[in-house]
Amino acid sequence: MSREPNNPFTGASSAEITLIGSIAASLMKLGAPYIVSWTTYFDPKIVVYAGGLLYGIASVLASFGNALWHFQLTQGLLIGIATCLSFMPSMVVPPRWFGRHRAFCMGIISSGTGIGGLVWSPVLTVCIQEIGFRNTLRLTGCICTILVCISGHALAWEPQMAASLHESNPKVDWATGLLKVPLPPRRLVLTRKFLAQSINAFFQSAAYYTPIFYIAAFSKTLGYDETDGANFTALSNACNAIGKVGVGFIADRIGRLDSFFFTTLLSCVSTGGLWVSSTVLGPSNLQNSRALFVAFTVGYGLFASAYIGLFSPALVELFGISDMPHVTGIMYMFQGVAGLIGTPVAGLLVFEFPLKTGKFEGPAALPINVSTLQIRPNRPLLFK
Repeated sequence: MSREPNNPFTGASSAEITLIGSIAASLMKLGAPYIVSWTTYFDPKIVVYAGGLLYGIASVLASFGNALWHFQLTQGLLIGIATCLSFMPSMVVPPRWFGRHRAFCMGIISSGTGIGGLVWSPVLTVCIQEIGFRNTLRLTGCICTILVCISGHALAWEPQMAASLHESNPKVDWATGLLKVPLPPRRLVLTRKFLAQSINAFFQSAAYYTPIFYIAAFSKTLGYDETDGANFTALSNACNAIGKVGVGFIADRIGRLDSFFFTTLLSCVSTGGLWVSSTVLGPSNLQNSRALFVAFTVGYGLFASAYIGLFSPALVELFGISDMPHVTGIMYMFQGVAGLIGTPVAGLLVFEFPLKTGKFEGPAALPINVSTLQIRPNRPLLFK
């Protein structure tokens, strides 16, 4: 839309546009300490309901936007807060219900993000073409509000965990509950595994969204059109869902921390071996360059996304189920902070070096470097 006249995005750079998604993705995790705290003080359903309602309001407000900053405020800031309200409870509450098959079950739960992307990507493309982006925002806002509230209605703490929280939480008024954030115990924060996992979470989040945000843009440098770009995004989301479920199933059998390590390694290898190779070949060998890009889309979707599904089960393995509500919020906050750095920096690189195939090596190298740094903290021996 930035190349089309008479719309709020006309003339905007890729960095300015992707900043909308970067803000939303970062805030989805940056507010985790507060949201996790609210799920322990209040009914998780109420927290999710608030997220669904705010999502609808933000989408409708965005439909009236006339400047880029309007969308950065609504689709970035407000949507980020709304998704945090709905996403974090779904990552914190369910693990307590599962034991032996925890990774597999969390993979199924988190695969909803991939399935949603698979469905929404082509649907939104058609809706924008048929009814315009403003009406599409209003439509999706209403639909998402309903779906989020329905799904949130099924969310509740496991009975023993609910009783434990009721006993451990002090009797406070609602205002104090909104502002109070229970921090991890000092004995836990000073351990090597807490530091290693904090570094892991930071670098992973700095890298994760860069390829996802630029898959469609990079596909255009290989001669694909906007519809093809949307299809690549849908393909990535399909692999996202498959990877989370499949790796979760395997993780329950070979070990969740071992799977955590190997999926990180494979996502790093797929980026370095496939995407960078595709940028190097470029138009001079278009057929092979396209083949490598398709392989990267599949490989990165399968393995990088599995990290998200394994994150909560890995935290349980490392810190125990009783400390998980205190640890989870902090770990996701580190991811949110990193998200404000990784993708915007990649966007600046793209802006500095225009969208030519060979110039994508800068953004493509970012996930390789930070993923490599995070591999060692994932080794199970480090935590023994």
